[in-house]
Amino acid sequence: MAAAAAAAGGGPQPPQPELPAPGLALDKAATAAHLKAALSRPDNRAGAEELQALLERVLSAERPLAAAADSEEAAAAGGGGGPGAAEEEALEWCKCLLAGGGGYDEFCAAVRAYDPAALCGLVWTANFVAYRCRTCGISPCMSLCAECFHQGDHTGHDFNMFRSQAGGACDCGDSNVMRESGFCKRHQIKSSSNIPCVPKDLLMMSEFVLPRFIFCLIQYLREGYNEPAADVPSEKDLNKVLQLLEPQISFLEDLTKMGGAMRSVLTQVLTNQQNYKDLTSGLGENSCAKKSHEKYLIALKSSGLTYPEDKLVYGIQEPSAGTSTLAVQGFAGATGTLGQLDSSDEEDQDGSQGLGKRKRVKLSSSTKDQSIMDVLKHKSFLEELLFWTIKYEFPQKMVTFLLNMLPDQEYKVAFTKTFVQHYAFIMKTLKKSHESDTMSNRIVHISVQLFSNEELARQVTEECQLLDIMVTVLLYMMESCLIKSELQDEENSLHVVVNCGEALLKNNTYWPLVSDFINILSHQSVAKRFLEDHGLLVTWMNFVSFFQGMNLNKRELNEHVEFESQTYYAAFAAELEACAQPMWGLLSHCKVRETQEYTKNVVRYCIEALQDWFDAINFVDEPAPNQVTFHLPLHRYYAMFLSKAVKCQELDLDSVLPDQEMLMKLMIHPLQIQASLAEIHSNMWVRNGLQIKGQAMTYVQSHFCNSMIDPDIYLLQVCASRLDPDYFISSVFERFKVVDLLTMASQHQNTVLDAEHERSMLEGALTFLVILLSLRLHLGMSDDEILRAEMVAQLCMNDRTHSSLLDLIPENPNPKSGIIPGSYSFESVLSAVADFKAPVFEPGGSMQQGMYTPKAEVWDQEFDPVMVILRTVYRRDVQSAMDRYTAFLKQSGKFPGNPWPPYKKRTPLHPSYKGLMRLLHCKTLHIVLFTLLYKILMDHQNLSEHVLCMVLYLIELGLENSADEESDEEASVCGPERCHDSWFPGSNLVSNMRHFINYVRVRVPETAPEVKRDSSASTSSDSLSSLHNSGTAQVFSLVAERRKKFQEIINRSNSEANQVVRPKTSSKWSAPGSALQLTTAILEIKESILSLLIKLHHKLSGKQNSYYPPWLDDLEILIQPEIPKYSHGDGITAVERILLKAALQSRMNKRIIEEICRKVTPPVPPKKITAAEKKTLDKEERRQKARERQQKLLAEFASRQKSFMETAMDVDSPENDIPMEIATAEPQVSEAVYDCVICGQSGPSSEDRPTGLVVLLQASSVLGQCRDNVEPKKLPISEEEQIYPWDTCAAVHDVRLSLLQRYFKDSSCLLAVSIGWEGGVYVQTCGHTLHIDCHKSYMESLRNDQVLQGFSVDKGEFTCPLCRQFANSVLPCYPGNNVENNLWQRPSNKSIQDLIKEVEELQGRPGAFPSETNLSKEMESVMKDIKNTTQKKYRDYSKTPGSPDNDFLFMYSVARTNLELELIHRGGNLCSGGASTAGKRSCLNQLFLVLALHMRLYSIDSEYNPWSKLTQLVEEMNSQLGNEEQPEVPILYHDVTSLLLIQILMMPQPLRKDHFTCIVKVLFTLLYTQALAALSIKCNEEDRSAWKQTGALKKNTCDAEKSYEVLLSFVISELSKGKLYHEEGTQECAMVSPIAWSPESMEKYLQDFCLPFLRITSLLQHHLFGEDLPSCQEEEEFSVLSSCLGLLPTFYQTEHPFISASCLDWPVPAFDIISQWCSEINSFTERHAEQGKALLIQESRWKLPHLLQLPENYNTIFQYYHRKTCSVCTKVPKDPAVCLVCGTFVCLKGLCCKQQSYCECVLHSQNCGAGTGIFLLINASVIIIIRGHRFCLWGSVYLDAHGEEDRDLRRGKPLYICKERYKVLEQQWISHTFDHINKRWGPHYNGL
Repeated sequence: MAAAAAAAGGGPQPPQPELPAPGLALDKAATAAHLKAALSRPDNRAGAEELQALLERVLSAERPLAAAADSEEAAAAGGGGGPGAAEEEALEWCKCLLAGGGGYDEFCAAVRAYDPAALCGLVWTANFVAYRCRTCGISPCMSLCAECFHQGDHTGHDFNMFRSQAGGACDCGDSNVMRESGFCKRHQIKSSSNIPCVPKDLLMMSEFVLPRFIFCLIQYLREGYNEPAADVPSEKDLNKVLQLLEPQISFLEDLTKMGGAMRSVLTQVLTNQQNYKDLTSGLGENSCAKKSHEKYLIALKSSGLTYPEDKLVYGIQEPSAGTSTLAVQGFAGATGTLGQLDSSDEEDQDGSQGLGKRKRVKLSSSTKDQSIMDVLKHKSFLEELLFWTIKYEFPQKMVTFLLNMLPDQEYKVAFTKTFVQHYAFIMKTLKKSHESDTMSNRIVHISVQLFSNEELARQVTEECQLLDIMVTVLLYMMESCLIKSELQDEENSLHVVVNCGEALLKNNTYWPLVSDFINILSHQSVAKRFLEDHGLLVTWMNFVSFFQGMNLNKRELNEHVEFESQTYYAAFAAELEACAQPMWGLLSHCKVRETQEYTKNVVRYCIEALQDWFDAINFVDEPAPNQVTFHLPLHRYYAMFLSKAVKCQELDLDSVLPDQEMLMKLMIHPLQIQASLAEIHSNMWVRNGLQIKGQAMTYVQSHFCNSMIDPDIYLLQVCASRLDPDYFISSVFERFKVVDLLTMASQHQNTVLDAEHERSMLEGALTFLVILLSLRLHLGMSDDEILRAEMVAQLCMNDRTHSSLLDLIPENPNPKSGIIPGSYSFESVLSAVADFKAPVFEPGGSMQQGMYTPKAEVWDQEFDPVMVILRTVYRRDVQSAMDRYTAFLKQSGKFPGNPWPPYKKRTPLHPSYKGLMRLLHCKTLHIVLFTLLYKILMDHQNLSEHVLCMVLYLIELGLENSADEESDEEASVCGPERCHDSWFPGSNLVSNMRHFINYVRVRVPETAPEVKRDSSASTSSDSLSSLHNSGTAQVFSLVAERRKKFQEIINRSNSEANQVVRPKTSSKWSAPGSALQLTTAILEIKESILSLLIKLHHKLSGKQNSYYPPWLDDLEILIQPEIPKYSHGDGITAVERILLKAALQSRMNKRIIEEICRKVTPPVPPKKITAAEKKTLDKEERRQKARERQQKLLAEFASRQKSFMETAMDVDSPENDIPMEIATAEPQVSEAVYDCVICGQSGPSSEDRPTGLVVLLQASSVLGQCRDNVEPKKLPISEEEQIYPWDTCAAVHDVRLSLLQRYFKDSSCLLAVSIGWEGGVYVQTCGHTLHIDCHKSYMESLRNDQVLQGFSVDKGEFTCPLCRQFANSVLPCYPGNNVENNLWQRPSNKSIQDLIKEVEELQGRPGAFPSETNLSKEMESVMKDIKNTTQKKYRDYSKTPGSPDNDFLFMYSVARTNLELELIHRGGNLCSGGASTAGKRSCLNQLFLVLALHMRLYSIDSEYNPWSKLTQLVEEMNSQLGNEEQPEVPILYHDVTSLLLIQILMMPQPLRKDHFTCIVKVLFTLLYTQALAALSIKCNEEDRSAWKQTGALKKNTCDAEKSYEVLLSFVISELSKGKLYHEEGTQECAMVSPIAWSPESMEKYLQDFCLPFLRITSLLQHHLFGEDLPSCQEEEEFSVLSSCLGLLPTFYQTEHPFISASCLDWPVPAFDIISQWCSEINSFTERHAEQGKALLIQESRWKLPHLLQLPENYNTIFQYYHRKTCSVCTKVPKDPAVCLVCGTFVCLKGLCCKQQSYCECVLHSQNCGAGTGIFLLINASVIIIIRGHRFCLWGSVYLDAHGEEDRDLRRGKPLYICKERYKVLEQQWISHTFDHINKRWGPHYNGL
């Protein structure tokens, strides 16, 4: 390391005469030994002085760093070693001296032996993979390094893996942070006892040398630091200095790793104050030291810090116990200095934002706490080192060194105190930093290690005023960005709030400080001190009030806002982190009765702060219109501490509540937010842009709701329970601006709301009341009940995955609360309310995750629409929950129609909040309910079913919560005295329900219909006076009502009596500025709530007299009221349920209901229908019928379209597809007819207008991955396991071809094999056809289409216009004449000899390419496409580049590839038979015609044509064979399947069936001979001679040519003439199988050898002639296929066991031709016996291809690969990936491994899969597919215990292989359907 640094340094080396001659290591060692000896003497003064002098010389800081930094050029030009060399020298000296003359390494080892390793303490930096176990952790921040985690036992624990964000340290062995049971094996032993004592002389030198060394380091730091100029950030200079110091700091870091003994020496050195004073005071005569001290003082000063010595008067008295060292003056004092900007370092920041509009505000604070901010005095090396660490913005190396020392307990305490002492300075540096993110992470990296430890936190709180410092620092930090609040009273407001647009808030710069504060508040001892300290609480409330009312929204009424500010997120984050989380931290310590005092303190100061706030914004009783802020942290503190007081501390609520007036003020702003939410959802804020919706959503979103909306609603509930209910209800309707709507008149005029918003605002107001009255979150529910309700609400909206549930359920934000996500109660509640649906796999569909869905009984009993409404972020979720509920009811047969939200029983109220129910029993609410029921019945505008639903809900709530003691009699007695405007007699809903209201006086616009009616009424006999006597209800004005109450409460002096009498003036009150003149009218009503309900029942059911009291038939109902029949249903059910409850509650109600039902008046009198009306009615009816007919037709059309789409779109299950009409048209049609999917015309394909099939051509190496083993290979997960690709099909074929090319003529070799095992071209089609000219214009239009497609039109890619399947070419259909085809198939009775001759002649005819037609052009172009599909290296195998043989080989290999792949898709055999799935969509027929046309252009010279060798006996030709020319490939070495394809493609198309059979018969003889030859090699010598004898005896029998024994013996005897069998001996034994060959096993061997050929041939026959494949058992596959191919004579008997030889049909005498074939081999084996043998044994039994087998647990893959180095660049890749086909490890996106602009994954996908790559991304657990130039994320095959993916390993839970998914992946790979099934493709530009 030192050497590297030396090279990095630069500058000339200053002369240093006094340095000892460098390089003399011996001298150094000797000197060191001498000094050590001198120092060991009892009188060591001389030695010490000598050492000092030496160190002074060696570590001289005279070399100015500045010079070094400036003259790097000199060094670069090769000048000297630079100062780096000298420093290296100095380091060498130090090492020598420490070792005291011995070797440094031995010294290290010696020190390590004394290490009491009780703690791990491994320090890591960002991005390190660590673990956290919640089961073992005491502190929530606990973390373990991977090694300790795996060494410990955490089975069954709740742990997860995570990537460290800020860095951290391993806590293993630290019992303060984690339980000992979780320690790993190394740190379990308390090892201090048995470690021997450190010998004195071992570390003696260190104690002398290290102080000097550290001082030298500090001098360097001082020298190198230059104050950054005002404008230029000086990151660069600082980094230069740090680079130069790298070796020194690394040296210190290495020392810390030597273990405990060395650490304690370092601690001594770092904390020793005397040493520090002696060395750094700068007083000595040494000028250098003086200069360095000056620089230090300058640095202090420029940081805005003073060195205490400079202050004349400096004394801070020790704080006496109980008081705080701080007192920040209240706002009153602060107002004087508003607007001043005092400190200098603010001004440079302020330049940009001081744009006049928002002037920054500074608060002056008392001078007392200045000392916290501005004074630093360093007394030890440690303190100054930390100072420079901060100054240099926390360089990683320094941080790691400081943290590495932490296992030393003494150091830990000293360091923590030092850190606290520098806390204010850290904040200042952080605020100025340009890299605040990095710096924040490093700060937290340190602080989390210090403050997570409760003991330590308590100690520094007591000794260093940690809390005071933190709160002060936070206050200071926020003070730098305050602005004047514009809430309420814009001009005179004295309140200041933080400006959310400032970088400090926007970039979350305050995060480290807040996070530390939350961390220390989680310790009980610290939190208690905080809650006891009144001064601190006051300061903290001041801090919180900076956030009260921030980010104010003003509703835009005219223009749309130009610029949508996004500051709201900063505001929400700030309130959550800086206010709410500390609040939850404090609340977690207020759980028991003994902590009552704390709550009282908080509540007291909270109310004071709120009072100050109301005063500062000049708030009286009306909020300013069109303003809303979502941020009321003071209200929320108050609410949550109240809730805690009642729930846990048994405090009396009234003892902590303020007076009525304060409660009225308190409710205003939270209520304003609720009303604004309704306004936002009613689109009244639409001109403020989308961000306002964002705020409304964030306010209720799961991470915020229990710190925002829940406390607000709770506070409103508290206010409602204590204030006058009439006042509260009227306030609500006034805030929601719907007061004017609540009139009996059919028309009204709303002065504050547009008509289109009225309905949704009314719904909002009623919904809010329902929530307010039925929510019990803080009013008596236990934690488990809350959790259950939350969970049910989320599950009812949608099925959820486990992780999204964890995320959506608002956990108690304080980590120590006990309801940790994933805790016991979470899992048990989840299993109680939900069923797990395992992940489903629809092939081709999306990958489902494991989901939880509500149990049936949850829908039945627990579905709570109120909770759902409260928790939905998107309104559509409420609808979704209702839809799911409806579906449940239909499915379970409980209710068929459209149900209403069910009414749910509530948890009983906590006694403290009983007052809340008075809202339901107040006249104001009853008047509103009555009015709304009446309006709904009369069909007034702007009312909806939702309104009715909520009205009924409120009535039902009232009936459920009625005061029981009030009996009917009482109610009737207390009549007129308490009469309230003759609306209702009392306030109990039960009795008010039956109260009839006769007349109502309403104020209506003059245009209203009521006005006319009124005039007629007054002239009638009913005079107005009589109306008055019957008690007309007066106009009821909610607003007046509310104002009156408010006045009453304010003027308490009035007597109680006054409250009843209403001041008449207020009743006339109407909104000022109303446009229309209002007039008064009197309506005749004559209804009660009960009668309205009954009429409503009639209206809803659409029948007269539909309601019949159920108790008249069945008295039981009244006794046992909980009837399931009423629990689910629609409005009718709800009305019935309410009437039943009303009857139950009072006998009078029951009687009245019965009466009403008897004399029910139809709501609308029936009219006589006139003839004219009848006509219109008939017309209507006719129209209705026509409409229905039309609907029916449309529906039918839609369903047809749908079924078509299904068949067309279905990629994966072709079974239900329409078979392609290619070669399957009926015989009577003369030509095949094709439909063009673009122009829609049908017709045959012709020469000038050819039709083509939509095809996708892709290169494939799937075949090459076949192995001869059924078990797939395993993915390597350790260094030992490696995968070698020698045994793959591709490798074997490659070896064979190169072997042939070595010894035989090249052109002949290229006919003897097939290629395309790797990079073969696979052609697939969706089966749709189009005209080729239509296709061209389609491509043109795609090219001009600007929309981004997932494919590249320039590469010819497109999607099928009909089914949208991906394609890239068109395969022309040859104009075929089907009748002719059928003629060819008639069997002819020609002999095989005639047929052979015909075949030979036909092949001999040269194939001329058809004339230049459109068709021929297309044929050429598609051939070009096929060639270009694969890379050149997969096409050119010839030694002479560009030879025609190459093309010839390539073309027939394309046919081979497609046949072989189809065979694999059928499962590797043809047992299933039938026209398989692949067959229906196959385009092999068309492909064959194209290939044949091209192949016939190349004629094979007749002498080379293998056909003649197969069918004729040739005279000896050896004479012609010149020695220099290489021989042809012997026919027995040819690949028979390749020969088949060559023979067939050389014939003119279409082929005749009998020619085809003839070719197959001939080739089968060759194949059989090959099988015999291979078998003969497999036998050993004895077997061979035995077979030779037995066969020879039978040679002359009649069917000797069809007996394998005879033939085998003949082959053996022929081959024995050569040297084939000679080289037996040694290595041969390996191949010979030990088993003895029985006739059965030989027969099996021969059949297995021939089967692959028979399968391919049968497939070919199936495609060429359209014959179906028979299905069969596996055992009989051979016989069935051979008879299907016509090899078996028809008269063949099946009794005796089947013999493969019976299929033989020799064209020429068998023995002659065999001997001719064998002689070729013998002449070759003369020279090359080994190779001759290898070529004869062809491995043809390939098993199906597989992807690698993956381990069960993902962690095994992750742990091995995420640290593995790349073999190319030997670095650990940032994004490692592994190929699932061959196991190669690659760098994803790694620039290190880029070759010619291709990154490694893309390159590998071309080499391994010919353009298809399947990679597992190690760090993300996701699979990525590369296909050509596109890629897509496929998903993950590893799921957690809940069936979910964990992309990017964010949750870090253990993952397990999902076999089904992996199967799907493998299936898509084998069937080449990635392009069709995966939808999200994008180009990768070779960058993966």
